[in-house]
Amino acid sequence: MSLAINTDRLLSRIQDLGQIGALPGGGCKRLALSVEDAKGRELVCGWFRDAGLSIHTDVIGNTWAIREGRENKAPVVMGSHIDTVATGGLYDGNLGVLGGFEVIESLIEAGIETEHPLAVAFFTNEEGARFAPDMMGSGTCQGALDLEDMLCSVGIDGVSVQEALGTIGAQGNAPVGALAPSAFLELHIEQGPVLEAENLQIGVVTGVQGISWTEFSIEGQSAHAGTTPMALRHDAGVVAAGIAMEARAIAQDLGPPQVATVGRMEFTPDLVNVVPEKATLTVDLRNTDEANLQVAETRLQAVARAYCAAEGCTLSQRTLARFEPVVFDVQLVDLIEKSAEKLGFSHRRMPSGAGHDAQMFAPNCPSAMIFVPSKDGLSHNIHEFTAPQDLANGVRLLAEVALTRAGVVQSKGHIA
Repeated sequence: MSLAINTDRLLSRIQDLGQIGALPGGGCKRLALSVEDAKGRELVCGWFRDAGLSIHTDVIGNTWAIREGRENKAPVVMGSHIDTVATGGLYDGNLGVLGGFEVIESLIEAGIETEHPLAVAFFTNEEGARFAPDMMGSGTCQGALDLEDMLCSVGIDGVSVQEALGTIGAQGNAPVGALAPSAFLELHIEQGPVLEAENLQIGVVTGVQGISWTEFSIEGQSAHAGTTPMALRHDAGVVAAGIAMEARAIAQDLGPPQVATVGRMEFTPDLVNVVPEKATLTVDLRNTDEANLQVAETRLQAVARAYCAAEGCTLSQRTLARFEPVVFDVQLVDLIEKSAEKLGFSHRRMPSGAGHDAQMFAPNCPSAMIFVPSKDGLSHNIHEFTAPQDLANGVRLLAEVALTRAGVVQSKGHIA
């Protein structure tokens, strides 16, 4: 059976949420635990309340709303996040939350009861744009990250997670781990170009590649750019540049699916005519194979040390995030694929290049993801866009899989 989805309502809510933190030219900036995030939480929870759902929030701000089932069993949870990066779009994360809610509201309207409860959830600081690491809320509630460490994490603005939670009133009373699903499903835009390039409607996600974020700090010596001979310099900037180029070389040498990104680089004193005395940069390494990811990490660290020694600088580094590759539940992946075939959606199996909340649930319960296409492969971009029909397809598939997992016990209304 296929649940009738109100696509216009879904689109309207995506647009309404996107107005909170709206940016000129499109997109939005709704960093985790910011004032804008607080307004987004309030809006979404208002929709949950209007639908008569039971709302719960844990001590790190993760929030979920439950529609009770016929039996007192662990819920089938659908969810994602509503925080964004500084130049975010309207669909990343938000689709998974509002799509999951649309499934539940459509069930209510159709008079469909399920054996298992159904829940929709959003998780704190998935993006990692304000606080490190990413997937903070889901990682904490699933035991992959330590609660006290995460509460003490200080953001790019010098504010801790604990302080930010208090400022916007987002800290709940439920303990971490209170949300214990029987299965976890996450609908998400692909954030890449593959589905569009192959003219496919659905990505059946098999897993998430491993992620390694490292911050390198190099200490050298500031000096006059005109009077200091090259051989007598201790240039922290040169070392940083060498590390950045090595990251690219590693990705090229290892080949796909290895990727490497230097997303931040800062020099001190950051003056045109002064040799930098300090440089800080971040390197993001990702691979679907844990052994190869470790090869990339080892090589990058060795080269960083060698550059520092050659330039007479000192090196320190810290891990901002480290997650091993995740393989999603085989039976649940198969169910998504079979359901896509049943609904007549063209599809392919594919790994996720980005990190997602679903990977945090995978060790503890059957978990999987559904991708829908991203126009031009854009995400983390104000021009991020997914066509309305693709959004509707994703929610219809999510509903099909969620209903199968939750078990339909009664239907009073119309099933399209």
